[in-house]
Amino acid sequence: MTFTLPQPGTANPDFARPADAERLERTAEALRQRGFQVTIAESGDQARQLVLDALPEGAEVHTGLSETLQQIGLTDVLENSGRYDPVRPRLKQLDRETQGREMRKLGAAPDYVIGSAAAITDDGQIVVGSGSGSQLGAYAYAGGHVILVVGHQKLVRDVAEGLERLQQYSLPREWDRMQAAGFPGTVLAKTLIISYEPGARISVILVPETLGF
Repeated sequence: MTFTLPQPGTANPDFARPADAERLERTAEALRQRGFQVTIAESGDQARQLVLDALPEGAEVHTGLSETLQQIGLTDVLENSGRYDPVRPRLKQLDRETQGREMRKLGAAPDYVIGSAAAITDDGQIVVGSGSGSQLGAYAYAGGHVILVVGHQKLVRDVAEGLERLQQYSLPREWDRMQAAGFPGTVLAKTLIISYEPGARISVILVPETLGF
């Protein structure tokens, strides 16, 4: 049986509206109450520097396929500067058909995993969607340190609205991006909701700019 990718509708522009500074501050405090480390950056450039400052020289780093990281120039630095031990280039050298187990193990528990999220609720819960689920295990548990960079348009009222944002905005935008890159589309296959993180393993950098989907 062949699965046909269901084409999503047009991205709902309501989910691209930026949050104001006061809402960012409230959300940051809500995240802290749930155990997350939180910083509000002044810009995407400062967010990039905050991530780099948190990484030791030579650190093993895995990056999600994140439009946010691409926009702030972080993916290129992490993978090509020679200052870190990036996981993704090693994954690209492996064959998915014959070395799938090695690929899963390599990407599952990096010392540092850097990415973004589709939504953060006003009460501090983080919503992440994925087509493959490859980054979700590292975010949820296995990654030693998780750093998420999130633009201000991703703040939502609650988890229900966060799931709506995934379906009505993130998925259509990602579909268009994948088709422009020559792929047939994408699918929202798996969703992770992170409600608490004891031990400050997860850091969130909120950015007062529109970044990512």
